[in-house]
Amino acid sequence: MKNFVTQTWLLENYSNDNLIILDARAELNDPKAGYHQYKKGHLKRAQFVSLEDTMTGKVSEHGGRHPLPDMEVFIKEMMQLGISDSSTVIIYDDGKLAMAGRLWWLLKYAGKAKVFLLEGGIKQWVDNGLEMTTDIVEPQSSGTLSLNLNESMIAEFSEVKTAVDLEQTAIIDSRAYERYSGQVEPLDRLPGHIPSALNYPWMELVNEGTIADNQKINEKFKSLEEYEDIIVHCGSGITGTVNVLFMEEAGLKPRLYPGGYSDWVSYENNPVVRD
Repeated sequence: MKNFVTQTWLLENYSNDNLIILDARAELNDPKAGYHQYKKGHLKRAQFVSLEDTMTGKVSEHGGRHPLPDMEVFIKEMMQLGISDSSTVIIYDDGKLAMAGRLWWLLKYAGKAKVFLLEGGIKQWVDNGLEMTTDIVEPQSSGTLSLNLNESMIAEFSEVKTAVDLEQTAIIDSRAYERYSGQVEPLDRLPGHIPSALNYPWMELVNEGTIADNQKINEKFKSLEEYEDIIVHCGSGITGTVNVLFMEEAGLKPRLYPGGYSDWVSYENNPVVRD
């Protein structure tokens, strides 16, 4: 898989000076949980990256619950962790991929080429009895990390609004079916989904850190091959990155609507559909 490395690969490459390991663990209902988990134990050489402080920008009227950060600030913070143009970056979370996926997407959007996720995350690392540490890495700033935004990875609100009526564009809602259908809505103003959106729940291809094989991934998204454009979203631009990851593995080229459903319903006149 092009976006993942195995635990074996990481063990064999630990001594690589260009290797940067990032711990992206987080919990949406507890901003400090990820760092507390990191302090209790993490992979050697791993540095913590905060969802709220680093991967999320300032919340405003529009833009969703987790708007993108200022990318110039973000790239400077990545440089402070030692990431340079020549670095290979490995990211992990608890194995569910959502938080690691967000950081992976941000780095790829910023133009960083060699960015990968660790298969199984820290859960399978611990289950396999591999070495952990509580040592806190002292970051050493890198020389140069270029910012070359890949605008082909992103779909703006105006494009999503137009895409609602385009047969050749698939809008993919990555949330659980209960939220997509409008049965429940624990976070956003209105229950339901964007008109014409198709439901592909993000968690269906990863289970306890184990990701589906290529055949299952390809089968999952085969029906999307007929579309000229694919726009992926979730509630606020986090879990949707997991679908982006797997779609890329299937050879598709999806774009992410970062604001997601929380941005869509922040506009009073936007319609929603309830099943």
